[in-house]
Amino acid sequence: MISKYAFGEFIGLKAKIIASKDRFQKGIEGKVVDETRNTLVLETKIGERRIIKKTSTFKFIADKNIFTVPGRLIECRPYERAEKLMRYYKNFKV
Repeated sequence: MISKYAFGEFIGLKAKIIASKDRFQKGIEGKVVDETRNTLVLETKIGERRIIKKTSTFKFIADKNIFTVPGRLIECRPYERAEKLMRYYKNFKV
């Protein structure tokens, strides 16, 4: 089941790439500073890194809650995310 936090805004949250098809992006962590349809921009210790959503799996920290989201589920504009995730949730809930 997807966390309710996956429906919200990611900008300002801490994030870590826990899986990626790009081996150089796996393990990157930082604060989300921007989001587009296909990418998240993380502010890391060495500067900003643009991460492709579709090929990555993210772990986000919101307050004291930690949740993991496959990038393919959030590959949309931020304002379209709620609709897309509701369709996913509706199809897979027992």
